[in-house]
Amino acid sequence: MSRLTAQLLDGKAVSQAIRSEIAHDVAALKRSAGVAPSLAAVLVGDDPASQVYVRNKIIACAEVGMRSVEVRLPPTATQDQLMARLRRLNEDPDVDGILVQLPLPPTLDRTAVILALDPAKDVDGLHPLNAGRLLMRLEAPVPCTPAGIVELLERYRLPIAGQHAVIVGRSEIVGRPLGILLLQRDATVTMCHSKTRELPVITRQADLLVAAIGRPAFIRAEHIREGATVIDVGVNRLGDARAAAALFGEDSPRVHQVRERGYTLVGDVHPREAAERAAHLTPVPGGIGPLTIACLLRNTLRAAQARRQAAVR
Repeated sequence: MSRLTAQLLDGKAVSQAIRSEIAHDVAALKRSAGVAPSLAAVLVGDDPASQVYVRNKIIACAEVGMRSVEVRLPPTATQDQLMARLRRLNEDPDVDGILVQLPLPPTLDRTAVILALDPAKDVDGLHPLNAGRLLMRLEAPVPCTPAGIVELLERYRLPIAGQHAVIVGRSEIVGRPLGILLLQRDATVTMCHSKTRELPVITRQADLLVAAIGRPAFIRAEHIREGATVIDVGVNRLGDARAAAALFGEDSPRVHQVRERGYTLVGDVHPREAAERAAHLTPVPGGIGPLTIACLLRNTLRAAQARRQAAVR
């Protein structure tokens, strides 16, 4: 039997360190400006996963001393209704950051929603103005998951400069901005996607392999160079106990989890096969997810600080 060798990168621990720093700075802002940063989380529809994500973000705000409000719209909400709500949030002086939980119902225009956000309150960093500023190395909110990945690598003192980073997934939320961040830190970046030919040949060249494709356990041993650092961004629900046993082992608590609550979470990387080849590996859950929320809080804090500084000027 192969020996498990990968060191698990503890996203929860790094997230807690970041949150402690944020709580300190939130308290300082309260003392100097008399107000706490405020995040508005907009949720359209009743998708269970989105409800959980928004609830976790609201709880995280309270834990660091921030204010938050959840803005809920029904799944039947029209584009006009959503845009009107965003305009009110843009104009609300008590709101520092706006998060629109994605995905939106298919009847709504996602691009129009992103364009409607005040760039100064766009704490997901998706507005084209913020994306362009990121590309030019100007001050801008960085998309939260890529920011969390870089934080994890830097706080574990894992090298980025001179490394060959291969990113599987080219979304504007993760893959593309992460590629920019890694290039800015002197990595050599290869971006792969659904049309990439001979994917394992390319991914096996990676010193740093990032999987962000939304396909459970897609990245297997054949994709991973021995000794690589593997970052698993995926969060997928798995409801089949036999499939869970194949991924985690027959006696794994994850199999019992499926039987007891109906599902467990698995990333885009095969957990056992990756652990036998990688030097460093992020777990799912407990890897990149907590860091995404921590970086959202930091973006909200920075938006609040920038608005207060602008008001003083």
